[in-house]
Formats: sequence, structure tokens, C-alpha cells
Amino acid sequence: MSQSTVRAIVTDIEGTTTDINFVHKVLFPYAYAKLPDFLRENADAPAVAEQIDAVRHNMQDADATLEAVIATLLHWIDTDQKVTPLKALQGMVWADGYQRGDFTGHLYADVAPALRQWQAAGVALYVYSSGSVQAQKLLFGYSDEGDLTPLFSGYFDTHIGHKREAVAYQRIVEALDLPAESILFLSDVVEELDAAKQAGMHTLQLVREGTQAGTAHSCVDSFADIAL
Repeated sequence: MSQSTVRAIVTDIEGTTTDINFVHKVLFPYAYAKLPDFLRENADAPAVAEQIDAVRHNMQDADATLEAVIATLLHWIDTDQKVTPLKALQGMVWADGYQRGDFTGHLYADVAPALRQWQAAGVALYVYSSGSVQAQKLLFGYSDEGDLTPLFSGYFDTHIGHKREAVAYQRIVEALDLPAESILFLSDVVEELDAAKQAGMHTLQLVREGTQAGTAHSCVDSFADIAL
């Protein structure tokens, strides 16, 4: 890929910019521990109440008690389900954790220098993750490398579509208002890369520790190895 080819980069988070262990061993357990009391204490707040109602809708039980909602949310965390109201509520809990300094957003050491270099070169940067936009902004805003949110032009989550479906990437192409072939998508997950490729994007697989390299997409071990 030549520098003139890529005008925008869309990056995944888990396993791409961030060690998946940070999500599964820090963020998820923190939300699991804090979410029940957070909901009990904030259930009447409009933003929280909206998500509680969304959980009830997903449960197909408009009259579900708050404790039943909490039990459902914890089950979703246990089973790593990508449910939008769960992601929104987790984001609220994580916001407290980041702001309290309970943790910072993990980034691989090669990520921040590359992001800064690309953005300085005029490449627009975007995030597409199954985590909510709020959670994405928190991770990069309170990252190991400080606040990186000024580097990004936008964020996408499951509201735009599921990450293994080509239509989601077609919508991202439309939102960016760029030719699909001028957009590079970075992920560690082959099925996500397949969907992005179907939408006409360039793709690269990040092969971090524990990632199985596929054969359908070019692979790199580090952001430092990406030549635009």
C-alpha cells in the first residue's frame, strides 16, 4: 500500500491495540463486581434507566425486577455476549474506574507512536469495536500513553452493525464518505477482516501473542510493521 492509497485507518481494539487480557482480566471483572451496586444506586438516573429498559426489552419481560435485570447482565458478562445495553452500562461503570485511577487503558507499546505518526501524516483514524463508543473513548482517553482521543476522527460500535457482517463495513464506508479502497481495517480476527474485505476495504491482520494467523489477509506482528 502506498501512502497515497490509504486515507483512513479503522482499527479494532481487543487483540489489536490492546491485550485481550486487559479486557477479560481487568475491565470485565471490575464491571462484574461494581455493576450491581451501580445499578441499585443509579437506577432512576435517565441514562441508566434507559439501558435498564433496553435490557428488559432484550429479556422480553417489560416487568422484570431490577434484580432480574442485574442477574441477566451478569450472565451476559459471564458468557461474553455482545449486547448493546450491557456495553453501555459497563461503560458507565468503567468511567468511574478510569476517573478514580483504578486502572489505565492498556495499549501495546507499538500502538501510540504509530497512531501519532499516521495522524500527523494526514491519515484519518477511526475505531470500530464491539465495546461501546463510550468505552472506546475511555480506554484511549485514559490510556497508558495518556489521552489519545484527539488523534481520532470518529468511533463506531455495534450500533452500526455486527463486526462479522459486511454491511457494517459498508455503513462505515458511507459514514467516512471515502472510497472503500482508501480505507484500511486492522483487526486480529479473520472473520472481521473477511467482512471488511467484502465491503472493499484494505485489510491487515494483527498477529499478537496467542493470535492464530490466517491466510486470506496480509499479517503483521506490530503497528510498527505497517507501511502505508
